[in-house]
Amino acid sequence: MTSSVLSTRDLTKQYGSGANSFTALKGVTIDIAEGESVAIVGKSGSGKSTLMHILALLDTPTSGQVIIDGTDAATLRGARLNALRNRTFGFVFQQFFLTPNTSVLDNVMLPLKIARLGSKQRRAKALAALARLELADKARNRATDLSGGQKQRVVIARALVNEPRIIFADEPTGNLDTATGAVVEDMLFDLNREHGITLVIVTHDEELAARASRRIYLKDGVVVDSLTAVAA
Repeated sequence: MTSSVLSTRDLTKQYGSGANSFTALKGVTIDIAEGESVAIVGKSGSGKSTLMHILALLDTPTSGQVIIDGTDAATLRGARLNALRNRTFGFVFQQFFLTPNTSVLDNVMLPLKIARLGSKQRRAKALAALARLELADKARNRATDLSGGQKQRVVIARALVNEPRIIFADEPTGNLDTATGAVVEDMLFDLNREHGITLVIVTHDEELAARASRRIYLKDGVVVDSLTAVAA
């Protein structure tokens, strides 16, 4: 049995207080194995994006635990937390979050800048990531001048540049047409299969979710089902 790289135990998340409080997650316990592809599926308001943000250490739970490689995330603070997040995770969001008036290369280098790599090493690694996504010829372009599909490939290159163990993808094809979305999906699942990167996708798209090795269904902040794909 492959060990869990990411787990939660009895996770709850509450917003607000008193009569205005809202509980987005209610006792969520899941385990994600190294190299697995997992789709977290649910309608709008189910708690799936909240769960992803907590798994990715972008938010903290009201109660319960997030465990990364056996370490309770609650014990991580400040620079140690930021370093682990930057080193371990890559992010692909529906909104591209590209810095508009800078080059594609500068956008991809950003995680390496945060990691304080030297400029030559940053440039070499970023160009290699762009080449992997067949975008080396766009390195000098402004990010805003690209098509939607090209922007999402830049986002994937940026997610890959630090050689993360886990990629979180939140509705990664939501802003793309069907054909372009299929190309982006293929890229993400190829990274999972061929390079062993753990892939966690948040989606309401059943066809996208069905490509994952496991689907976790959320409804009103509760895990209501977990389905493992049957090997072909």
